[in-house]
Amino acid sequence: MAFWWVNQNQTWKHEISGRYMWSPKRNQNGARNQFYENMHRTDTGDVVFSYYDQRIQHLGVVQRPAVTGAKPADFGLTGDSWRNEGWFVPVAWYKVPNPFRPKDILTELRPHLPPKYSPLQRETGDGLQSVYLASVPDAMAQVLLAELGKFAADVARIAQGIGDEEGAITGLDDELEKTIRNNTSIDETERQAVISARRGQGRFRQNLEEIERTCRITGISDPRLLRASHIKPWRSCTTNHERLDGFNGLLLAPHIDHLFDRGYISFGDDGQVLLSGKIDPRQLALLGIHANPPLRVGLFLNQQRTYLRWHRENVLVL
Repeated sequence: MAFWWVNQNQTWKHEISGRYMWSPKRNQNGARNQFYENMHRTDTGDVVFSYYDQRIQHLGVVQRPAVTGAKPADFGLTGDSWRNEGWFVPVAWYKVPNPFRPKDILTELRPHLPPKYSPLQRETGDGLQSVYLASVPDAMAQVLLAELGKFAADVARIAQGIGDEEGAITGLDDELEKTIRNNTSIDETERQAVISARRGQGRFRQNLEEIERTCRITGISDPRLLRASHIKPWRSCTTNHERLDGFNGLLLAPHIDHLFDRGYISFGDDGQVLLSGKIDPRQLALLGIHANPPLRVGLFLNQQRTYLRWHRENVLVL
């Protein structure tokens, strides 16, 4: 379990009610932003301190790793200068019974503030407006949790017992499907093909099965036991061609599909299976994925490599 601090002064109403966090991937000028990159470092069961109006107001429990998602329509003009493509993290939020100002316990917090990328000003205890999602050292988290008492202990128990789930991400897919259904610029047959592709069915699966015949890791070939998994997720595709492209897919056993979808594994162009540091290698070995020697599953076609590169950069959790 890791701890995070999210500064939600502009977006808390939308993010709390929608059960998520969202940020752009980069600054408007394209520059790297550590507070945005932290979104892709979150994992299932992590605890988030929600800060707005100068107080810790909610505790959140991350429901699954981040996905690429468009800026929520609910934001309206808020963040009008932000890039549209961003990170979306589903979070279950719990209202703090007695919100408090971290500034009031700055003496206890100051020794534990991170030397770089701190969410608070060391001298005054005021929040930093440039911060979105900051990593919270364990020692700092313990001071904040102690201030919340039994409530924090109850949320921590929830976090420890949580299983991975889609959370608010299903809503992203539902909204996109609704947009596609209402798109009169494509005919009904095409609309149905694109919608079926969301679930790995129809024309997408047919196109994929012309390229891939087995799960590359398990060797399973019975189609009844395999899922047609997008490499670049259905929601993240920029065109319907990508959503139906057989090169944008792999046939995977269900447990391998889960690992791939969550970014716990990916593939190099040379076929090496790449492992996330978020999962104990001993657990992956029980699933037939061994770190030493590295597992290799065969070369990929050039058209597949383009999508795999996107997966490594946007889905694989390091």
